[in-house]
Amino acid sequence: MTVKELPESRCDVLIVGAGPAGMMLATWMARCGINARIVDKRSTKIFNGQADGLQSRSLEIFDSFGFADRALKEANHMLEMCMWNPGEDGTLRRSDRVPDAIVGLSRFTQIVLHQGRIERFFLDNIKKHSKDSLRIERAVLPESLSISEDLCDDHSPETYPLKVQLRHLTEEEATPAQSNGETIQDGLFRSNLAEDDTDDLIAHSRANAGSTEVVKAKYMVGCDGAHSWTRRQLGFELEGEPTDFIWGVLDIIPITDFPDIRERCAVHSASSGSMMVIPRENKLVRLYIQLTEIKPDASGRADRSQITPDTIIKAAQKIIAPYQLTYKYCDWWTAYQIGQRVGTNFDYKNRVFLAGDAVHTHSPKAGQGMNVSMQDAYNLGWKLALVVKGVAQPSILSTYQSERRRIAQDLINFDHKFSRLFSGRPAKDILDESGVSMTEFKDAFVKGNMFASGLSVDYGSSMLVAKGGDAAEQGDGTDVSSSKTQIAGNQELAKNIKLGMRFPSYKVLNQSDARPWHFQEWFKSDGRFRLVVFAGNVLSTAQKDRLDAFCGKLTASAFLAPHIHKDIDVLTCHSAKRIETELLRDFPEVLHPFDDKTGWDYNSVFVDDLSYHEGHGEAYKNYGVDQERGCVVITRPDQYVGFIGELDGEGVKGVETYFQGVFVS
Repeated sequence: MTVKELPESRCDVLIVGAGPAGMMLATWMARCGINARIVDKRSTKIFNGQADGLQSRSLEIFDSFGFADRALKEANHMLEMCMWNPGEDGTLRRSDRVPDAIVGLSRFTQIVLHQGRIERFFLDNIKKHSKDSLRIERAVLPESLSISEDLCDDHSPETYPLKVQLRHLTEEEATPAQSNGETIQDGLFRSNLAEDDTDDLIAHSRANAGSTEVVKAKYMVGCDGAHSWTRRQLGFELEGEPTDFIWGVLDIIPITDFPDIRERCAVHSASSGSMMVIPRENKLVRLYIQLTEIKPDASGRADRSQITPDTIIKAAQKIIAPYQLTYKYCDWWTAYQIGQRVGTNFDYKNRVFLAGDAVHTHSPKAGQGMNVSMQDAYNLGWKLALVVKGVAQPSILSTYQSERRRIAQDLINFDHKFSRLFSGRPAKDILDESGVSMTEFKDAFVKGNMFASGLSVDYGSSMLVAKGGDAAEQGDGTDVSSSKTQIAGNQELAKNIKLGMRFPSYKVLNQSDARPWHFQEWFKSDGRFRLVVFAGNVLSTAQKDRLDAFCGKLTASAFLAPHIHKDIDVLTCHSAKRIETELLRDFPEVLHPFDDKTGWDYNSVFVDDLSYHEGHGEAYKNYGVDQERGCVVITRPDQYVGFIGELDGEGVKGVETYFQGVFVS
């Protein structure tokens, strides 16, 4: 009897899990034209509930892909945070108001919109750029993974070191059971209170002789949640411990006399626990409610059968008293147990990677879960794409763990403090040492706002970030130094464009038509690096000579020339008066290239000048760049700053050395 051969296919990148992290990665693959597949064990996308908060940095990323406007149009915008605490008599009162996001850091503030709509924006963008060749394959999950160890270091195009057997489920198998017999949609099956059902799904499908196939892949990314099947196959662990804090979540249209129900609120009661109020779209409000009467059992996990929408709303009513709170409509509910854990490893031999909840878990109240997960994938996606295309050296893949595991560690430390301050009993007075100081809670919120926004991310030294100092110390301990990149950028030339941080945004004008733009709007997520030429005062003869020398050597560089405009987009911002300068007269062609079909590029040269309608962006001042001499800045495809150097003939050497450490020779 012969063994039946399983159907076999190949792909460059296999993505497991179609949540926000998997969708972000798939968006990069579609945008860069990579042969990828994305599979998910569930039969449908999210239609309600789950994550909802989008921080400033996530919206900047959405804008770089071209769909931030859709999210902004549908979402509820949160601009203020109110803090409610018990007074000396124990009665709940509003004690403070603070801005929900730090003013001036980004052109975006925080918004909330349920995960299903966010996934829809991703799906539409993937379809647009892949012409429907990359689709979410639902009711499909991996059941075995084998790795050809001897091939892992060989990144040549014909090498496929990963072999994954995929199992196709029936609609019934792929539909999760909703607990407690409730008709209201619940998310407990995705909660950390629920056991993982992946092995059961595989066993059930095998018993019913479900269909399978084999996929050979160059790279694989597990975006498959806290119970990650991919992580288990690699033998990696999440380090950390759960707490005893159990929280319920309700998405309801509230009926209440609480005055700040349409504000984001942190509510601490005197003795009944705490609650966070998150106003949502379509009159919905999300309530995160501490369930003080639900305790973990001997196993350390709470019994989810004790938790229903009724038990959650009753807990909320106690916390918010003397105000009344009830509802007629509940859209979704869930519960979870706070725990902070981070993965020991984020990748295996630069071939199998983990992202999102698969490598870090924490409480959702700081609005970080979906945001940090998407930003993991945003960091990894372009690196994988450029390596697959043969543009970048495979060594850049090692920066994923170095950069993102350090961020995860910082997140866990932040969440550890913030969640305990939120869940603790308010101190009655300064002598109440076992209680939580509400002043300390406010300070933690305000200081944590920078971190929560996603704008404090600061990547360490590597071949992608030309910083001085110890690369292992600045990252998670991984050695990502490169002998080819013994170069450090000159931070003094652009004091406020920080090496290793995202390129900030200020208003500039298009040289050709005077239209004002946030400069960052032109840093599109298309897989290209940006060479930003701060041309300075081009009407100065000495500065014009420096600019011409730089551009001349740039186009003459045998290494750089093939990459210019293809892998490196060139953007220019000068500081002379716009009406005294001319695009074709004052700027070398490499800064506004000519195309036989479309003519000159009129969207690559900008000026720091007064707008007729929007005032002066003062970009040079805000960026900390000298208005006469300028400088050059390299940003990576994810908008993080890699190098800063002089704008002159010698300055090209720094640019060339940086890219020699990144691009394949």
